Amino acid sequence: MHLIITEKHDTARRIADILSGKKPTKERVSGVDTYRLDGKTVMGLSGHIVEVDFPKDYNNWQKTDLKDLIHAKILTTPTHANIVTALRKLGKEAQHLTIATDYDREGELIGVEALNVVKKVNPNINADRVRYSTITPGEIKKTFASPTKIDFDLAAAGESRQVIDLIWGAVLTRFVSLSSGRLGDKFLSVGRVQSPTLAIIVNREKERKAFVPVPYWELFATLVNGGEFEAEHKKGRFPDKSEAEAIKAKLGETGTVKSIELGKRNEKPPVPFNTTEFLRSASSIGISAANAMRIAEYLYVNGFISYPRTDNTVYPQTLDTKSIIASFLDTEFHDYAQKLLSGKLMPTKGKKETTDHPPIHPATPARRSDLKDDEWKIYELVVRRFFATFADETQWETMAVTVDISGEEFGANGARLVKPGWRWYYSYNVPEDRILPQLKEGQILTVKEINLIGKETQPPSRYGQGHLIKIMDDLGLGTKSTRHEIISKLYSRAYVVGNPLQPTRTAFAVIEALEKYANTITKPEMTSELEQDMDAISEGKIKEEQVIQVSRDMLDEVFKDMDRNKELISESLKNGLYEDRIIGTCMKCSSDLIIRKSKKGSRFIGCSGYPNCDFTLPLPRTGQIVVTENQCKDHGLNLIKIINKGKRPWDIGCPHCNFIEWQKKLDEEKKKSDAIAAK
Repeated sequence: MHLIITEKHDTARRIADILSGKKPTKERVSGVDTYRLDGKTVMGLSGHIVEVDFPKDYNNWQKTDLKDLIHAKILTTPTHANIVTALRKLGKEAQHLTIATDYDREGELIGVEALNVVKKVNPNINADRVRYSTITPGEIKKTFASPTKIDFDLAAAGESRQVIDLIWGAVLTRFVSLSSGRLGDKFLSVGRVQSPTLAIIVNREKERKAFVPVPYWELFATLVNGGEFEAEHKKGRFPDKSEAEAIKAKLGETGTVKSIELGKRNEKPPVPFNTTEFLRSASSIGISAANAMRIAEYLYVNGFISYPRTDNTVYPQTLDTKSIIASFLDTEFHDYAQKLLSGKLMPTKGKKETTDHPPIHPATPARRSDLKDDEWKIYELVVRRFFATFADETQWETMAVTVDISGEEFGANGARLVKPGWRWYYSYNVPEDRILPQLKEGQILTVKEINLIGKETQPPSRYGQGHLIKIMDDLGLGTKSTRHEIISKLYSRAYVVGNPLQPTRTAFAVIEALEKYANTITKPEMTSELEQDMDAISEGKIKEEQVIQVSRDMLDEVFKDMDRNKELISESLKNGLYEDRIIGTCMKCSSDLIIRKSKKGSRFIGCSGYPNCDFTLPLPRTGQIVVTENQCKDHGLNLIKIINKGKRPWDIGCPHCNFIEWQKKLDEEKKKSDAIAAK
């Protein structure tokens, strides 16, 4: 029997359908669905079927010496007993094993994990590997006809990441959580990629807080004569209001067109999608990085798009791009496909070219009715980006006008789209035309209105998810496969809220303590170096054991700094986390209102002046409480959110307003109940 292993159950079912050419026979083995066809059995895993962990002796956080944890032995233990049992049973019967998991570090490691399970019951089994970028009939049949060798170096790179992240995460998280007294489900998560990323967000917020707005003024003239338009004084910003007022006072009722400059501006079409640019673009149309990757994974497994984890921005010559475009002739993208096929298909090229997977592209046509709304949005984004990479440049006509008003120069710029080019295909965030009226040099214009507008310089903006992923990519933080997961973890740990990302007080407390007493953890250089070492493992240049040892030695040095400053870190964290619990000022006694716990474990907002003051407000029983910076205008209390895993954040708002509304609701329900009882 020929056993074929895929990464997920849905992939197993689809590949079995393709290889059989008909509906394969489904059979349950140890509670796991498998598919039989012509002497072959296709079985899907559930991602990793084993995990790396410390021996049980290290489970107790308070009793474990963290210096020992850095160099502790790492064990591999099964995580899906039924899948492992089924794998052993089928592996024992098999003469040939083919690994058909996703082709990347994680996929190669998952495949090797499965192979190791099988080898324990069938040591001499013949094993090979198939690699594909789309789960389409053509590519699946082709790749199964010419299998290759398993890449054990690539798998070792994936395993080294697991081990390194386990050690760093466990040691740093335990240290910070124990130092702050935040244990249980409220522990403070720290990691080698997570913490430098959070530091970027926190430091951006510090820049915003430190920003001092500077006032300035702008002078505008509304001009008419055959058409109305607005021109701005050529100086732009006036730091001195009196200067702007003096110019405004001398302006007459007419102006003269001094010069007209006509020009053209071309926009080159975008390069093919790699993972980073795909996630940035998805974020720009309102789909979070984590959600975009989840949807892309679904579209890939179902054969609609290519593998969504890639650094490549150059289509390989082996990719039949003409056939892909032609496949859309019978879809709602017919006009776009037909126009492209009528010309030369010369795609753009990005700077990154790799040999593992092509850039993200559509694999097969889909109907809008086949997909849910967000799935269609992502699919359409991929299709339109693919088409745009073959399109012509976008052409704009530009017009720059200078008008003299009483010896002062005012300018206006216009732009008109004359050839849509690639923007016809990729119709996202298209700039609007700025049309100026037909003008001639020397023409007299009437000054309809003069406006002096006061403004202030603005603080640097917060990072959106797409922008943050690009920064992480530039700094070597994480990989194309993990960056969206890191951001999701920051949300789930209540370190950030909203998009753009705003750090919570907890985030400030953790990062400020680490930056002051263990600065290395918050800098990208250390983790970027480890990422490069893991790449070297996959290329066979260095052994996994060496890189893991280097990472342990790095952590040793980091831990020395932390241990040396243990009391200072503890004090800094506790002070910061106390501030994180403050909701506002008590209206009865002016003490701090803070989040507290009763003896029975329920949560409430209580006065720090207790027992002299007994003012309280209720809080929901479950969920993580996030105190935001926004305040209630009526009560002066900070607005709060409740985060429950797997659910959207619950905006409670002002806890006092919420309590008043709750009381009103109870009163209304009581009145209804009393009215019914009276009948």
